[in-house]
Amino acid sequence: MNESILIVEDEEELCLTLGDRLRSEGYSVEFAGDGQAGLEKATRLPFHLIILDIMLPLRSGLDVCAELRQRGLSTPILLLTARSQTIDKIAGLKIGADDYVTKPFDTSELMARIEVLLRRAPFRNEIEPRRGQNIYRFGQIVIDIQSTKVTQDGKSVDLTDREFRLLHYFAKHPRVTLSREELLREVWGHKSGTLTRTVDVHVASLRQKLEPFPKKPELILTVPGAGYRFQA
Repeated sequence: MNESILIVEDEEELCLTLGDRLRSEGYSVEFAGDGQAGLEKATRLPFHLIILDIMLPLRSGLDVCAELRQRGLSTPILLLTARSQTIDKIAGLKIGADDYVTKPFDTSELMARIEVLLRRAPFRNEIEPRRGQNIYRFGQIVIDIQSTKVTQDGKSVDLTDREFRLLHYFAKHPRVTLSREELLREVWGHKSGTLTRTVDVHVASLRQKLEPFPKKPELILTVPGAGYRFQA
């Protein structure tokens, strides 16, 4: 999967130039021309990195950065600023930005900083949403608990109520081996000792809907003799 980058910048020429360079390096690029649009896109779609200008229409980059962190988004953020004042850079880092570049900048330097951020955190899945934040992100999969909706690559995934509950439970316990008995108890409310293939049937269905190769799953793994593990 190509690493995806969101550029929130109102200078069209800079967007075109930077977008062309990033695509030539193999990155997938999305754009937003103001702070509000950037905030909405960053919280709706999963990205590996966000390049965020400080001076933006509607909402400033600092405001957007702070809001994203308050919502629990851990995606690396690289700030762009035309200002030379140290106070902007310090403020950005204090509210959760990972790095900054002052405009005008050398494109090679920017690319180097991007590579460092992506290497440091290739993709930080949001496994534990903060209080009040009900969205889990695992790669290209987004699970919205409040609306009970799941999307993959931005497209809606049609799940039954029980499939959604099962996926939600997996999401809350990433990389933990969960027994069939625990899943039956916590997701279905069955008493201990219940014998049924319900879990296996629902896991198979989730794999069909979420895994590129359901017969060789990479997301929901079978742990022989133990149960299943959500490999987020």
